[in-house]
Amino acid sequence: MVEGSMIQCAWRGRAQLGEGPLWCPERGEAGQLLFVDILGRTLYVHDSADGTTRGWALDEACCWLAPRADGDGFIAGLASRLVHLRLDENGPRIVGGWTTPKEPAGNRFNDATVDAQGRLWFGSMSESGEPGRGALYRLDGANLRRVDPGYGVANGPAVSPDESTLYHSDTAAGVVYAFDLSADGELSGKREHLRYHGTQGYPDGMTCDAEGGLWVAHWGGGRVSRFLPDGTLDETLILPASRVTSCTFGGPELDQLYITTAADGRDQEALAGSLFRVAPGVRGLPSPAYIA
Repeated sequence: MVEGSMIQCAWRGRAQLGEGPLWCPERGEAGQLLFVDILGRTLYVHDSADGTTRGWALDEACCWLAPRADGDGFIAGLASRLVHLRLDENGPRIVGGWTTPKEPAGNRFNDATVDAQGRLWFGSMSESGEPGRGALYRLDGANLRRVDPGYGVANGPAVSPDESTLYHSDTAAGVVYAFDLSADGELSGKREHLRYHGTQGYPDGMTCDAEGGLWVAHWGGGRVSRFLPDGTLDETLILPASRVTSCTFGGPELDQLYITTAADGRDQEALAGSLFRVAPGVRGLPSPAYIA
């Protein structure tokens, strides 16, 4: 278990719902971390070279960003649609859109990842917490498909280093699922991989390291845990904020784990909503780019 001085506060802020951390090695002198405040409708850029963090207000909540393979900005999941977004020193600009799945009224999109083949995996959820209204989607070029319905809060897709397993959580149900992932992007063998109980909170965002460990944020549990491929708990990082939302590897060597948190409903926690960083002793994987 790791706690205390090993975990650093990279940005002391009050993101209401910090989410979607994305390491961009090509930005700035030594790389930048992008993350969003969904409830606060803000996009943040944290510069690893000088430690500064800059934010821009958005007209609509942004839930995640993924780099485009052509280098022309990002595909971004706003609350209600998928868009082409560019980001420069003047802030974000929406310059186009994608075919967007039609979701039930009161739903929004939530969390995403890209696999090594350039396919985008993303989920949706009911903002009022109604069970079963969310789903997992796959966007493969221009081919959009709803691949797994019935989620309360679809969250944290992550892909194993060998690309054979896709992990995906239903935060509301407290379950992380594992799927067999074929080379052509088909899912099979859905199974319960992890189930959270009691003080563990609920599984939120997640990422895989280069050794196959799965790092999962604990919403309401104040920690990030590393699980081995067989589901065995390997390590726990204790955070000074209870609503831990997501994590990703960054830094020039991909040996820093960046962790987002939420301040919503946690006025008594001084560091709730801050961005944290820790060197966990393993390296992550580069973030693949979406192939349009």
